[in-house]
Amino acid sequence: MKYRSKSLIVAAALCVASVSSWADAGDRIENRLDRHGDRVENRLDRKGDRINNRLDRQADRAEAAGRYRLANQLDRRGDRIDRKLDRKGVRRDAQLDRRGNRINNALD
Repeated sequence: MKYRSKSLIVAAALCVASVSSWADAGDRIENRLDRHGDRVENRLDRKGDRINNRLDRQADRAEAAGRYRLANQLDRRGDRIDRKLDRKGVRRDAQLDRRGNRINNALD
């Protein structure tokens, strides 16, 4: 966490150096954090989908082999992991949005 705070300060300094006003710097930082939050959310969503698809394939093979209980367990596990990663991505995106808003408001 300490490293991210320092990199945020450096990013703010770089934005301020290249723009004409503090308000513009706040907007640029907010936009940058928003894009980063979107990338994190999308990455976690894709990861959850990959895991869920893999477990669904395993469940299909288990069901074809007549192991219905195992197939149901694998299917539920994949869905649970996918939902967990989706929620984690949404939380992280919202956290970065709030951080960007605070910085923008502080620099206005």
